[in-house]
Amino acid sequence: MAANVSLPPGQRVDKWLWAARFFKTRSMATEAIHGGHVRLNGTPVKPARDLRPGDTLDITAGHQHWTVIVRGLNELRRPASEAQTLYEETEESRTRRETVREAQRLAPSPGSELRGRPTKTARRQIRGFNEQY
Repeated sequence: MAANVSLPPGQRVDKWLWAARFFKTRSMATEAIHGGHVRLNGTPVKPARDLRPGDTLDITAGHQHWTVIVRGLNELRRPASEAQTLYEETEESRTRRETVREAQRLAPSPGSELRGRPTKTARRQIRGFNEQY
């Protein structure tokens, strides 16, 4: 007869990603998981999978990629300072993100400084350019 061993309580992966502030909403976390942007201990995961302290998550959100070790669980979305206590980023992940950040600073992608809609002046320049050809 097997002993009755109780596992530590777990938490859904999508809910943890939301509480740890990797994604703004749970639905965005779920979309990322379905899109294959989140891996648990090196394998693809489903949103309802239980997550426990000590698990390793590979997370890709936008152009950022993190490898974190889960240190705690929280059912609520707390301030960023508290959310950062839920995980520990690996040293390899930290250096990789710093390298990417430095490369983007030194050689930004074309048009990266453009934000939102063109100004009135920019629209006139665009219209003038288009009318020439």
